[in-house]
Amino acid sequence: MKLEHLPNEFEAARPVLQTIEAAGYEAYFVGGSVRDTILGKAIHDVDIATSAYPNEIKGLFKRTVDTGIDHGTVMILDHGTGYETTTFRSESTYTDFRRPDQVTFVRSLQEDLKRRDFTINALAMREDGEVIDLFDGLTDLENHHIRAVGDPQERFHEDALRMMRAVRFASQLDFDIIPETEAAITDHAQLLAKIAVERTQVELQKMFTGKAPQNGLAVFMRTGLWQHCPDFAAHENDLQTLSTQLKRGTSSDTATWTLLATKFGLDYTTITSFLKHWKAANQMITAVQTASRLAQTLLTKEPNAWQLYQCGADLTPVANEIAVILGAPDRGNDLTQRLQALPIQHKKELAATGKDLMQAGVQPGPQLGALLGDLEYQVVTGQLPNESAALVAYAMAQSNLK
Repeated sequence: MKLEHLPNEFEAARPVLQTIEAAGYEAYFVGGSVRDTILGKAIHDVDIATSAYPNEIKGLFKRTVDTGIDHGTVMILDHGTGYETTTFRSESTYTDFRRPDQVTFVRSLQEDLKRRDFTINALAMREDGEVIDLFDGLTDLENHHIRAVGDPQERFHEDALRMMRAVRFASQLDFDIIPETEAAITDHAQLLAKIAVERTQVELQKMFTGKAPQNGLAVFMRTGLWQHCPDFAAHENDLQTLSTQLKRGTSSDTATWTLLATKFGLDYTTITSFLKHWKAANQMITAVQTASRLAQTLLTKEPNAWQLYQCGADLTPVANEIAVILGAPDRGNDLTQRLQALPIQHKKELAATGKDLMQAGVQPGPQLGALLGDLEYQVVTGQLPNESAALVAYAMAQSNLK
């Protein structure tokens, strides 16, 4: 197979491959960029595999960075673009079920490709567009199949994260995992517990945001992978239900975690512990707490102005998205209009500041902060106009009462 029209990303990188080949080495485009080009999808990173050893690559190009030289990877910098270039390699045993104990550089493309995870990712392409397919990956692409390269039992024992990559690709590509490969995932599912949760998190997020998340989620449940994810063990029924409710991917990682938190019925406190077990950033935790609270409201009733204000323009659409997935009517347009109609969108828009209140006689300290919070609530709920004189007068009255 030869691709006649290459994406611009490949065209820009062709001189890099030509330079390597002119020196007597082999060089190919490899990985997801080749797969996605054949599928007609946009590509992002362009990866290169070569028979040249790292020091040989560094001798051919003026600007390189040792991004992973122990594993044979050098970044070639060419006209402002970086190309990850990795020497063909074979790998030893994987005692940690993730990384090889030893990497051996080789000159054989076949040796390099046979260590890859799935046939659809074991494709290589010459700089002129000729595709090299040593493991029948083109047939699997045509049939929409995900198949491990070689023995799936060995592939998943080598690197347990490949199991999550399989369910992620099932979602992203809307492909089916062939029975033999799925059976091997079932056999090795418990090894997922040995993988750093941050890596599992990335694959889980990609699965939920894929175009056919029900495909990936169904295999995720059938194979038992879910049992080896933080805090999922108590939510089998919720996850099973999601595999039928989720007709399309979530819009973002924030939406994914908001969906799970809401479906699991987690509150403000338990969301914190749940997401900390998943190594989520504090910013993500706060966003999920806020969006999930509004989503839970939308499932049962109309939110009030204060609830909308607290969620804000960024997270209200997320909350609505999750509520719709879980069976609530779509209130998107109405919520947007209500948000836009609020007197203020942020506390910085209050017509009175802490300085204004202190100048009027309010003492600094906790009381000042409480009064500002009260003013914010009064304005948002329409009980006070957002006018400086009215706000200061109200604050002084409240201060005198205390």
